Amino acid sequence: MAEALAVEPRGPLTMSRAALARLIALLLPLALLGGALGSQYLGGLHPCEMCYWQRWPHAAAILLAALAFTAPAESGRSRTLTLLAAAAIAISGAIGVYHAGVEAKIFEGFTQCTALAKGSTADLLKQITHAPLIRCDEVQFRFLGISMAGWNAILSLSGASLIAFLTLKDSPR
Repeated sequence: MAEALAVEPRGPLTMSRAALARLIALLLPLALLGGALGSQYLGGLHPCEMCYWQRWPHAAAILLAALAFTAPAESGRSRTLTLLAAAAIAISGAIGVYHAGVEAKIFEGFTQCTALAKGSTADLLKQITHAPLIRCDEVQFRFLGISMAGWNAILSLSGASLIAFLTLKDSPR
């Protein structure tokens, strides 16, 4: 009877740690990138240059995590792709730390314009006069006293750590 109690039940909705890590590696950057795009296109918040920098690693993580689903979760290929997705998520988090530091005036931001201009002189003038000036060192929105860059740093670095832990825990050596 004691042996029966020691065995963990595995129902149809339970999954391995590697499968859970792979799922988090896909859903976390999807949620964070979706939130950033939603705040831009639905909420009217205009991103600065460093906001864009934080988006690219999340896009890469989504691609890597999606590719991890092409192999069984316990396979070396899936684990490697999941860990690469975690690394991309962590890179976005590290950029978020720097950006939050610039917002808090801990780090020096850019001293020059970082936007790229394209087109003719008339197009350039139109872009300049109609484009909002978005500075990387000014917070547009805070939730619970933390900027969006700060939330990206917290969620990305925590999530990347969890993904790495779940992927490496009980992995074949």
